[in-house]
Amino acid sequence: MPFFPPLRVRGGRHGLRRAMRRRRRAVAAGLAVTAAALAVSSPQAAERTHPAAAPAAAPAPRGRGPAREAATVSAPVRIADAETVRLLRPGDRVDVIASANSPSPGSDAARVVATGVRVKGVPRTGGASPDAGALVVLAVPRETARVLAGAGGTSKLAVTLC
Repeated sequence: MPFFPPLRVRGGRHGLRRAMRRRRRAVAAGLAVTAAALAVSSPQAAERTHPAAAPAAAPAPRGRGPAREAATVSAPVRIADAETVRLLRPGDRVDVIASANSPSPGSDAARVVATGVRVKGVPRTGGASPDAGALVVLAVPRETARVLAGAGGTSKLAVTLC
């Protein structure tokens, strides 16, 4: 039998480690591509990249600086029906309706005071009677908070889920 030099296989003991490193790199690259695709396909990214698709913002008035949204405040409102308040959760959108305590004949008995306002919190009742109603904290613009406070003093308030 002729003499053969020993065969040397490249990588020998470390071949498995190298293969695992390559596999980790491939997984990391795949995750990066997936994250980029998700970021591009999100609705917020579409508005940033396609200004024509986004609604046009109103131009800022001259001489007064940039336009700002109305400041929102937390308005505690007593709703006449405590059981209705138990259905509400923070983040829900509601319409607030005021009904006159003693409607006169021929007049509209109810009016909408606020539409699409966000429920900020629903404090727990401290064992009060259900006839006393229940409190809800709403996030509303300052002017709407004023209207709600006035309506709460003269009318019974109710909410409807949006």
